[in-house]
Amino acid sequence: MGIVHGDLMTLNIGPQHPSTHGVLRLKVKTDGEIISEVEPYIGYLHRCFEKHCENVTYDQVIPYTDRCDYIASMNNNFGYAVAVEELMKIKVPERVEYIRVIVAELNRIASHLLALGTFGLDVGAFTPFLYMFRDRERILDIFEVLCGARLLYNYIWVGGVSHDFPKEFVKIVYSFLDYFEPKIKEYNEILTYNKIFIERTADVGVMPPEVAISYGVSGPNLRGSGVQWDIRKNETYSIYEKFDFDIPVGSGIMGTVGDCWDRYYVRMQEMPQSAKIIRQALKAIPEGNVHQALPKKIRPPKGFIYKRTESPRGDLAYYIVSDGSPIPFRLKMRSPAFTALSVLGEISQGWMMSDVIAILGSLDIVLGEIDR
Repeated sequence: MGIVHGDLMTLNIGPQHPSTHGVLRLKVKTDGEIISEVEPYIGYLHRCFEKHCENVTYDQVIPYTDRCDYIASMNNNFGYAVAVEELMKIKVPERVEYIRVIVAELNRIASHLLALGTFGLDVGAFTPFLYMFRDRERILDIFEVLCGARLLYNYIWVGGVSHDFPKEFVKIVYSFLDYFEPKIKEYNEILTYNKIFIERTADVGVMPPEVAISYGVSGPNLRGSGVQWDIRKNETYSIYEKFDFDIPVGSGIMGTVGDCWDRYYVRMQEMPQSAKIIRQALKAIPEGNVHQALPKKIRPPKGFIYKRTESPRGDLAYYIVSDGSPIPFRLKMRSPAFTALSVLGEISQGWMMSDVIAILGSLDIVLGEIDR
């Protein structure tokens, strides 16, 4: 769309606004309803995650990772644990690897359910949010059975996990999958192929693959632009190479490749793929002691590690520098939500005010991770 050049007005959206997905302020320049510039202002949460981590021991860092992307805490635990384990050359028991994959993929489904439900809410669809929030609650119930927590888990530890699966847990997860997988058809009927939803999202906020790559966008946002890149397959870690699953990408079914609808639909397609991984892992999970490889004291040798994992929002990486002490000398986190937010101004120019809300919602950002 072309930008109309006239008298511009500067408006603030947020930081206390229901459609900014957290404490985010957007400084918007508009000519009437047409947007000419969007500048995100972040930092309202003052989290100081990285500096906190440089003042606590390695095991005490894990609860802080929970609070970054608090919608996918298991995945944050996972990424940090595998980074420290690689630095210390710890090989965890095979049962631990299966457990981690199961809980990470459950959390991926829970995260996508919240992302898709709130995205529908952003464009005026209220009922899908209730359906998806209901089903996300079932996953949180499962996590509560597993470790007693519903949001911040501190579950995946360096060298293992805090608790083994309780009795009947595998049956509980199978029961959830049997209930959940048919729901995808229901979500598609009430939202995905809804005429109004398509008109609000198709051909809107198009992110060409070269733009996505140049901004460092990853995860479903990158795959929505037609780029088949998933760290679980391309730079595999843990035991993901054992599983058969597909990587959905945007194809422009309803409009242009890389539009809001494509980014939405990639997440919708990823949920049954996660369920497929979980079924394979449940079927093959071996016996073992989940605490067998837990180190008595976490003191990595001098050196550094940069480890990438695939969170629900994309390329989540930890850069850790060890000086040989029990406390990280340096710890930095690569936030996929931060890079996703950085492209907002690029893909919002020329659209209407209501479209910017849809574009922001399609990026699925979490401010706890951005304001790390």
